Formats: sequence, C-alpha cells, structure tokens
Amino acid sequence: MVHILSKEFSLVSEFLRELRDKEIQQDRARFRKNIERIGQIAAYEISKEMNYDLHFTNTPLGIAQVKKLNEQPVIATILRAGLPLQKGISDMFDQADLAYISAYRKHTNDTEFEIVLEYFATPDINDRIIILCDPMLATGQSLVQTYQAIRKRGIPKKVYLVSVIGSKQGVDYVTKHIPNADLWIGVIDDKLDANGYILPGLGDAGDLSFGVKS
Repeated sequence: MVHILSKEFSLVSEFLRELRDKEIQQDRARFRKNIERIGQIAAYEISKEMNYDLHFTNTPLGIAQVKKLNEQPVIATILRAGLPLQKGISDMFDQADLAYISAYRKHTNDTEFEIVLEYFATPDINDRIIILCDPMLATGQSLVQTYQAIRKRGIPKKVYLVSVIGSKQGVDYVTKHIPNADLWIGVIDDKLDANGYILPGLGDAGDLSFGVKS
C-alpha cells in the first residue's frame, strides 16, 4: 500500500516546498532538518500500524493503564543521503536498532547505470519489523536491491518503506518488486529525466545535505 503524506495539506507540504526551493536549499542545516521532520511524521504514521500491549504504570497519584509498543523496529538507511531521514525516524522510535547500507550508481555510459552495494552493517533482522528509508525514490532500483540484500540476512516479519520524493516509475517498480511492503512517501512526481533523476524533484539530496561529492 502507498501512503502519500502530502495528499492532504499539512506541514509536510510546507517542508516539501522548502526542500524544493533552490534558494532555501543553500541553508544546508535547514535542508537536513526538513528531511528529518518528514521522517518524524512518517514514523508517527507508521506507529499507528504497529502492535501494542496493555500495561499498568505507577504515576505520582495512582496507577494508570497505558499502551506500550511491544516491539522496536530496525531502521535501515542507504548511505549517505538517507542519514537525515533515518535520524528523523529514529528520533521517534528512539529505542530502535539501526542498520546502514551503502548503495551507489555506477554508470556504464551517459544514461545507463547499475547499483553497487558495498558496506552492510545490520543487527539481526530475522522476524523483525524493518523500516527502510531512502529520501529519493527515483528508479527504485537502489531500494529494491537493498531490500533483496537484507533478505539474504534474514526474513523480516514486516517491511515499511519511507521516502521523501519519488517518481511514478520508481513507485511502480518498488511496489511490484516488494509487494508486501507499505510505502510512506512525501510526494510522487510525474517523471524521470534521461539520467534517472526525478522531475521536478529537488536535486541530489546527499549533496544538498552534506556537500557535493568529488
């Protein structure tokens, strides 16, 4: 199932507006913060889907019946662009385990590329809830190949995907190849350019967050 966070007007729409604005993008800290905020909102929405147990807790004045999350997720991200989005999600699930995967495009010519996975550091993910986040869902290849690599290390019980901006093509690709996952995304743009970048998108989220790669 695909959940579009900006389908109805909310603060997500404001954060997306600032993220796209090429003048506001010059404030690198603000750019990262807006991605974190979208991650926090996605985490809040995902939390509604998760299971809770009833507990009793002592207050200064008595005993209250409360709900307690019965399992912490593993929050996985694709380096380096995904770090602010992962931070936003982990700010909400602040007892979660974290996982890090490196994935990058290796161009074979001007318009074609393959996805290369190198670094992989995760806790045990077998029978765990996985939240896999990547801010830009362009072709969808990075997300799908990362998910496939995760499954080689264990079979998660549930997978949530989180992105900030995606293309229709990328969303279709991901939902086809990870059919049992729920996708939470800020907004879906219409198309990709010849290089596989989202239009109108916002540019390179990693470079805007951390500086241009050499």
